[in-house]
Amino acid sequence: MATADKHHRRRRMDAATMSKSNWFRLSSFQIFDLMFNQRNNHKLTCLFTIVLILTCQCLADDGYEMDDFLKREHSLTKPYQGVGSSSSSHWDLMGNAIITTEHVRLTPDLQSRQGAVWSRIPCYLRDWELQVHFKIHGQGKKNLNGDGMALWYTKERMQTGPVFGNMNLFTGLGVFLDTYPNENNNHEKKYSPSTQRVFPYVSGMVGNGTLAYEHDRDGQSTELGGCTALMRNIPHDTFLLIRYTKNRLTIQIDVDGKQQWRDCLDLPGVRLPQGYFFGASSVTGDLSDNHDLISMKLYQLTVERPQEEEEEEELTVPSVDNFEQLNKVEVQEEGMSGVQLFFTIVFSIIGIFVLGVVAVVMYGRWKENSRKRFY
Repeated sequence: MATADKHHRRRRMDAATMSKSNWFRLSSFQIFDLMFNQRNNHKLTCLFTIVLILTCQCLADDGYEMDDFLKREHSLTKPYQGVGSSSSSHWDLMGNAIITTEHVRLTPDLQSRQGAVWSRIPCYLRDWELQVHFKIHGQGKKNLNGDGMALWYTKERMQTGPVFGNMNLFTGLGVFLDTYPNENNNHEKKYSPSTQRVFPYVSGMVGNGTLAYEHDRDGQSTELGGCTALMRNIPHDTFLLIRYTKNRLTIQIDVDGKQQWRDCLDLPGVRLPQGYFFGASSVTGDLSDNHDLISMKLYQLTVERPQEEEEEEELTVPSVDNFEQLNKVEVQEEGMSGVQLFFTIVFSIIGIFVLGVVAVVMYGRWKENSRKRFY
């Protein structure tokens, strides 16, 4: 009996020892598992943070927001507190331009109106990007609306004239959102079909103070390039981007409601001085539209340059490399009208008839002289 008791006690002690050992192993495993999970959680947290940052950055780029580089003193945004005649304002209005809670209306949908908004502060950024949110709309049907609007980076400011409400012979960059084809109503000369454009049309031009914008030709002889953009009476937001970096001018548009930039113009060799003013203008004539500017946001771009570019002399006059080759526009004479063609055919028939009569008379005389010589 004592032997059985001892044996039973030993089994209980072995069981207790085994239980403690199992508990220790289980606790160690739980602690290790906890540490492993914490490490994984840390990694997952870091990975999630990185993905979140990248996602925000992508959304920022697609949503046209880069607040870290936004130059507010050169930007025009709601609620437009920096626009007006006060001494603290950064922007000036002129003409028929007015401010509402939703936009700056350059011109209303009325005939013979002109309006503009101009920055007071010159821009000394070497590389920049301007994102413009705009809206062009009105009651007129297709080709019965006008005239469009323009965006400017020029030496002059607060001037009036025939180029979308701004002066001609300007110095700097003009980007034109043209909604009416003046050239189609010009009967003196016609450009060849390969150079004709479909409107509405976005184009760019660099002026040096002596280069004239030809209104009757919609600036085709001086444009650097452009693209068709269906941007009038659009139910969604419409945007335009102008980027200038390392002497390269890029214009992109987003008028399809997809929040994706579409290339319109990309040209190297464009040289723009610093210290010019940003602005926007519009004009209506016999035809009209509402031309609304919702925002203009200017961003500073950080660009690495080699040492030789850093030491380049400061520009004083805007220019474009190989400008003459860019503007070899083929021009063909206008074809004859119906009246001209009619008279041409009539006089041709009369001429042929007269020549025929003369030929018959000459042949008769020759035949008569030959008979006389025979006898």
